[in-house]
Amino acid sequence: MISFEHFTIEDGTPIYSQIVRHIKQGIIAGVIHNREEMPSRRLLSALLGVNPNTIQKAYRLLEEEGIIESQAGAGSWVTVNEQQIGAIRSQLLEGDVGVLAKSMKQMEISKVEAVRLLEDIWDRI
Repeated sequence: MISFEHFTIEDGTPIYSQIVRHIKQGIIAGVIHNREEMPSRRLLSALLGVNPNTIQKAYRLLEEEGIIESQAGAGSWVTVNEQQIGAIRSQLLEGDVGVLAKSMKQMEISKVEAVRLLEDIWDRI
């Protein structure tokens, strides 16, 4: 079953979005696998101390994206293939890099300077 042990709720972002991102990040990191069971909505609601409707919304969004499947009485599980994993990775990275690029442009950092900064940080990590 998928773990939410290290999941922490952050201010400023809807909790359902944070749950969706947690699942997606776990998938692209390889810690959440195809056919892995999701916690029940009721269990996750109790575990995180949030309204069951919040969990329902997160699961519905994941279902709409084809990342999980649910069956009444049988629970929910991850349903991803390599193509979907690549698309999820691209989606998350594009969003993160987009925020960073926007911030750098607002600070009037040139593209050359931005690339140099990224390379420096990349080499240090």
